[in-house]
Formats: sequence, C-alpha cells, structure tokens
Amino acid sequence: MKKLLLIFMIGVFGLSYSQEAPAVLKTGFSKEALQQKLEDENGKSVTIQQILDLHKGKVLVIDFWAGWCRDCLKALPKAEELERNNPNIDFVFLSMERSKEGFDKSLVRFNMKEKDNYWFASGWKNDFTNYVDLNWIPRYMVIDQKSSIAKYYAISPEDPEIQQTINRLLK
Repeated sequence: MKKLLLIFMIGVFGLSYSQEAPAVLKTGFSKEALQQKLEDENGKSVTIQQILDLHKGKVLVIDFWAGWCRDCLKALPKAEELERNNPNIDFVFLSMERSKEGFDKSLVRFNMKEKDNYWFASGWKNDFTNYVDLNWIPRYMVIDQKSSIAKYYAISPEDPEIQQTINRLLK
C-alpha cells in the first residue's frame, strides 16, 4: 500500500523541481540590490553596483552558478561556448557556493580562475538574489551598456534569446 501511495505521489507531484519564470521581468535594479556585497577571489568585498560600474559601456552576461550544482555543470560547456562566441562581451560569474573554501575549490576544479568571479558570502538569500527572483541555478541575465537589464530570465546558455539580446545590443 505504501509503495502504491509513493508511486501515486511521484506521478502527481513529480520528483524534480524546476525553475519557475518570475511573473515580472525586471529591467533595472533596486538600490538595495545594487548595494548587496559579494567577495572576489581574494576575499575583497565588492557591491553589485561596483561590479556593474566596472563593465559600464559593455554588454555583460551574468552567470549564476555553483560547483555543487549538477545543472550548472551540465550547462558549463555551453556557457563556455557562449563566452567564446562573444569575445566582445563581458561575462561575470556569481557563485552560490556555501563557503569561501567551496568557492576557491570550484574555481580551480572547473578552470574558472581566469574569469571574473564573485561569491555571495551572505548566502543564497540576500537583497540581490531576492530582487532578481533567484529560485534556481543556473540562471543567466544580460545587462546592457547602461547597466539596465536587457534579458532578465534565462535558465540555459543555449536560450536563443540570450544571443538575440546580445546581437540587438551590439547594433
């Protein structure tokens, strides 16, 4: 009987979770989100605003990921391909690792040391991730040359809207 109930529940509710697109696709950031602190590889504190300022005037792709995330690791080759195919675009990788040690290990293990990496020492739930409705990773955003959000929600580097948005912004 218990097996039948379990099979029924799996059939009705499923075993896997999936990303749910936010109801509102935002085009800008709140003041609180921009002041959210992250840390770079050296442990230096930096805000989202400072990261955006470093890339102002360029199209920027933000990649939320973690080394423990199976979906992120499956997407990594396609994310690297997107980066290779867009050499004039900046890419920033925001890690959702649970510790600085995990962040450092993932950067080495997945050959990310030469990339622009930051991690949320404050954890998954913070002013920035809450504002952008981060409910799963990987997640990708495209930011335009004026630091506005051009593509708010993509769950795969193969989402054709990412490349379409990049192409539109470069015209």
